[in-house]
Amino acid sequence: MAEPAPAASKAVSVEIRPRWDTPGKPFEGWGTALAWFANVTGKLPPAQREHLADLLYGADGLGWNIARYNIGGGNAPEATPYLRLGADIQGFWRRPPGVTGTDWWAPDDPAQWNWSADAGQRWWLDAVRTRVPQKDQIFEAFSNSPPYFMTVSGLVSGNDSGLDDNLRPGYEDRFADYLVRVTLELERRHHIHFRTLSPVNEPNTSYWYAANTQEGAHWSPATQSLVLKAVHKALVGQGADTEISAMDETNALTFVQDWAGLDEAARDVIGQLNAHSYDTTGKTAVRDIARATGKRLWMSEVDLTPPGVRQDFGDMRPAITLGEQIVSDINRLQPQAWVLWQAVERETMEAGKGSNWGLIKLDFANTADPAINVTVKYAAMANFSRYIRPGARFLPVDDTDTVVAVRPDGNSFVVVHVNPGLYERRLDIHFPAAKTGYRVTRIVTDKDHRGEVTATGALDAEGLSAPPLSVTTFIVSAQP
Repeated sequence: MAEPAPAASKAVSVEIRPRWDTPGKPFEGWGTALAWFANVTGKLPPAQREHLADLLYGADGLGWNIARYNIGGGNAPEATPYLRLGADIQGFWRRPPGVTGTDWWAPDDPAQWNWSADAGQRWWLDAVRTRVPQKDQIFEAFSNSPPYFMTVSGLVSGNDSGLDDNLRPGYEDRFADYLVRVTLELERRHHIHFRTLSPVNEPNTSYWYAANTQEGAHWSPATQSLVLKAVHKALVGQGADTEISAMDETNALTFVQDWAGLDEAARDVIGQLNAHSYDTTGKTAVRDIARATGKRLWMSEVDLTPPGVRQDFGDMRPAITLGEQIVSDINRLQPQAWVLWQAVERETMEAGKGSNWGLIKLDFANTADPAINVTVKYAAMANFSRYIRPGARFLPVDDTDTVVAVRPDGNSFVVVHVNPGLYERRLDIHFPAAKTGYRVTRIVTDKDHRGEVTATGALDAEGLSAPPLSVTTFIVSAQP
């Protein structure tokens, strides 16, 4: 199905009322999970990987400042490879020669640690650190599965049933010790600080079963409580100031279910609430938990592709879908950070197939000289992340296609509007002062533009113009 063509020139008026007197908490920024794509691209030739890092974290790229590092579990060396390309994240353990079984782990033996593991993803830690101002850098570590020798199934992809926990009973302290030691050693070696550590990922779902092709583990709320308290104990024991983030649940409704199932002591050790937004319902319920507890809230993972739209680097529909996801998350969940799942996804080489996940596509199987394909989704992301920077405060707004953020200077603000329709929209925004007192710069991503400045000047009395099928940013500044 082809992308729909815009209708004949005709404008629709949209009235927008921001609540200027109710700014949200300071926004912390944008980023991505490193994980699979970093595992692959961190091993590319220097020119390609440096270019990718500039595109994502460079000042002239997306300007992201958040990176989530995946601490791998790692399958047994003799396991037949079955994980999807890039998802075979190495663990940092080293099994002694000639040893078999699962009871050999002795973490106080330095010979059983392999700090040269996971070179690709670790390269990205340095790439982010050297591109992002230190005051804005935020690193988070997260785990998808314990190492194979701590699991029931002996595999990092899950138990035989996706509804059964895969951590061996009684291994909570050993798993916590593994995560904390890796976190602190990576800090030391890469001169960074992991502000948070997330021990479980999408825990209370049926996704993680042994035949799956990525790392994952089911965790009942009762087991989540045990692990969270064990990680807190390990962090305190090491004198670390890293906070615990949780539960990185797949959607808001399951997050609420997990929260209700945690014991009070487990809730108390959580410093940051992490929720994924792979569904549209329940976001305000998670927002309310954050408000009631006073805990920091992140939207820590999501990506998506519109139904029926095959891989197409220039189709606006994936860009519109991404833009609407961000707007919904910001306005309803009200997180202090927004983090994409995988910024770079594997390019499908067969014509007419593949999805539009990711912002950049490349052939993961070609590690010698892959083509880097920047999609229109990347430009739509830039409409948000280049202009809404750390320290900005989002305002409540009554339009479901718009976000409004006040910049830290207090004299300017940013409006991003997603127009998924076929008609131009004229946005009548209720400004805090007379319209004649502002200048506006308009940046457009649509079928003809990729995050380009298309207009600048005094604010038009008729309102702000958003083209059809576009993500449009307006930088509005008070005139001196």
